[in-house]
Amino acid sequence: MNASNHQNLGVPSLSARIERGDVFSTDCPSREILTHLTSRWAVLLLATLLNGTHRFSELRRKVGGISEKMLAQTLQTLEHDGFVERISYPVVPPHVEYRLTPLGVEAGRQVESLVGWIETRLPSILAARPNRSAP
Repeated sequence: MNASNHQNLGVPSLSARIERGDVFSTDCPSREILTHLTSRWAVLLLATLLNGTHRFSELRRKVGGISEKMLAQTLQTLEHDGFVERISYPVVPPHVEYRLTPLGVEAGRQVESLVGWIETRLPSILAARPNRSAP
């Protein structure tokens, strides 16, 4: 069955599904991006970078608990997806900074909203847990 037959049956083509995105579809790339954006480290890095450009070492200090390896991997992933820009200055020692792209600012604002909600609702969330104890 060709693509036009699928459209006649009400099934959008793959290109139409990708154009809008469908995170509920197993073959849509939006699922991979959702995974990237909602990882613990990505959320914290996006929220941190909303405050401006940072060097690697500054990000490591600000995002408690992140290892150098996870910081590097997460920044590379966010850069690959177009959310973070890596700026390298040709000086000795090397000077590298990271900042959000316009797309990254949009994503950062979305996750910042979630982070704010979690922080505000933390007492209610903890109280709703079956064991009723803090982490």
